[in-house]
Amino acid sequence: MTDSRRALVLFSGGQDSTACLAWALDRYAHVETIGFAYAQRHLVELEARQFVLRQLRAQFPHWAPRLGLDHTLDLSLLGQISDTALTDERAIEMDAGGLPNTFVPGRNLLFFTFAATVAYRRGLSVLVGGMCETDFSGYPDCRDNALKSLQVALSLGLDTPMTVETPLMWLDKAQTWGFSAALGGEKLNALIVEHTHTCYLGDRTHRHAWGYGCGHCPACALRGRGFKAWRAHGDRPFRDTEPDAAGAAPVR
Repeated sequence: MTDSRRALVLFSGGQDSTACLAWALDRYAHVETIGFAYAQRHLVELEARQFVLRQLRAQFPHWAPRLGLDHTLDLSLLGQISDTALTDERAIEMDAGGLPNTFVPGRNLLFFTFAATVAYRRGLSVLVGGMCETDFSGYPDCRDNALKSLQVALSLGLDTPMTVETPLMWLDKAQTWGFSAALGGEKLNALIVEHTHTCYLGDRTHRHAWGYGCGHCPACALRGRGFKAWRAHGDRPFRDTEPDAAGAAPVR
């Protein structure tokens, strides 16, 4: 049964946000997307997201009428106030507090806050994000309690109900592959493998069974480990595909 509410998906062009977008399209009557340019090293994700949006419309005609406008906001200020490996050319490592130095303090809180202002103007009442605290890098702003608290603050601050949905919150990466397969089958997971981008280093030259990436950064490690675990359980609703002749992802 279709939920009549209108949703805004925080869509980066990565595996998790693509799975969440599919979930929202399967659930809500109208869905819009929002992305953020914040001087991230993996800027290629902004290219990937546009390709994925086009392919979702083309390959899933039953979802296409529900997929509305895409919004992109310039949050390059984050690159000025952050000192992290996600916004600066440096080695990715763990800091003294046990967090990877890819953590951009307040990033998800800011993303949801800016998304809420767009949602308010557009008449959208559901915000959807791919945050997860089951299989994640330890980012505190991915935690369920943080986002539930933010939902309350946004609703009070805008004086209108805002629902924050995180459908992947309690799924590990293996379950996330199964989640997207259940929503869109072989076609959706093939699209995720070939065209979404997760690698923090922006690597689109190395093709793995799970997609493109350096294979070593925390994002690649989580995605690859989850894919291997999912396939080990015999969940194989799609076939591996080969990279193009140049060995690079078509989103280029």
